[in-house]
This record gives sequence, C-alpha cells and structure tokens, in this order.
Amino acid sequence: MSLVNFRDPATLADPDGRWVRPGALYRSAQPYPAADGATVAELNAAGIRTVIDLRGDAEADPADWAEAAAAGIEIVEARIQPTNPALEVSMRGMVTAADLGAFYLLMAESAPESVARAVEAAARPGGALLHCAAGKDRTGLLTALLLDLVGVPAEEIVADYARTNEALTQIFEILAERNRSALNDYHAGSLTVPAPLLEAPAGAMVAFLELVAARYGGTEGFLAHCGVRAATVEAFRAKAAANAAAPVATASATAGAEALA
Repeated sequence: MSLVNFRDPATLADPDGRWVRPGALYRSAQPYPAADGATVAELNAAGIRTVIDLRGDAEADPADWAEAAAAGIEIVEARIQPTNPALEVSMRGMVTAADLGAFYLLMAESAPESVARAVEAAARPGGALLHCAAGKDRTGLLTALLLDLVGVPAEEIVADYARTNEALTQIFEILAERNRSALNDYHAGSLTVPAPLLEAPAGAMVAFLELVAARYGGTEGFLAHCGVRAATVEAFRAKAAANAAAPVATASATAGAEALA
C-alpha cells in the first residue's frame, strides 16, 4: 500500500536543486495497515535505506515495518511521545498557529535523545524516511530542522510543512482507524484536540523556526543542545546539501540574527 503524505521535500521546496539533493530525505505518515510488499517496493524505488519512526510507545506497532526490515531496510526508533504533563498544559492553552509552533519546540525539547537519534539516522548513507503518525507535527519539525541545516530558506521550509494540508483527509481517516483507542482515551481524559493541531498552518512553522533561533541561536545550537555532534551535522550536509562544499547559512540562524539586529 502506498504511503500517505509521502514526499521528497527537495522536489517541491527546492525544485532547482539549489540547496538540497533529491533522494536524501523523505517524509510520510505512518504505514497503514502495515508496510507490505508494495510499500517496500516504493521505498526501494526511492533509494530509502533507513526509516526513522518518531511515534510514541503507544502509537507504534512492531509489525508496521517488519517486512521492510526483512528486506534490509533499517528501522530506527526515535520515540517522541505525543503527550506528557507539560505538553498537555500547552495543548489546553493552544489557540493560535503560533501556539502550535511553541508546542513543537516544547515537544522536541522533551525528547532530546530522540531528536539526536533521528538526526544521526538521517545522516546515514542513502535515502532516509521520517514519519510519525500523521507525518505532520513531529515529522514536520524534524524535517524543518534538517532542511534548515542545508540552507533551504525559511519560506520554502514553511511551504513544505503546509503541503500536508493537502493530505489531511487521508491522514485523519488513517488516524481514526489506526489510533481509535488512543483518540478515545484522549477525549475520555477531557483533553480536546485544539483546532491548530487539526491543520498544518504555515504560522506554526514560522513560529517554530523563530523560537529555535531566539532560544538557541539557530538549528545547530538546538541540535547541539540535544546532543547532536558537529560531525553528525557535517555528515548530513555532505549527504544532503546540493553543494556540500559551500558554506551554509541556515534560515533559523538568519532569523536569529535579524531578531538581534
């Protein structure tokens, strides 16, 4: 079965190949019902050698990628839990797209080891696929950080994130079936899903990049805070940057400089 919300950001965010190499990084929603032979063929055709699963413990199923693993594709678990007490407080107060962007940073800050593990896996040779449940929030923030590392402008990163809106109908159908019990528990606990979480508003990614810049001086500073080694950052750039020899000025670093000016 084809993956939902599956795309190579390079072909859309950078069709002229100025910043990122096609085939280095992909994103999608979770497989549903599970990765089968057709899914494995889709991964192989794209040159994907590593799948990075960002879902939390209650969302993931070991059978999801069993056939892909048997075919030699490496499955890396980089768990970012969708809820914890701090995230639930943030969700209760979420009203605007900017609130969602702040939630993204809080979620990433809550799982530094998983962020580091995901970046390290993305730097491995061959194509890497990032996914969570919807392929929107955790996938969106990790994709944004990685695109920023190779110099994709902030407006293109934001546009790539917002493209998930086109797949939301399919995504919610999958979530309704696959995560029915988790969603029921969500509502039983009187925590209603905030409206911004049901969309992929451009303002959320704008706010996320601005917060990363303001708080950490940019993506590299945030990743260093998470424990990502400089050598890993350079390995990802060597793999994914359209011109690996050229110096890279990242979008979030630029935003931070402008904020300080």
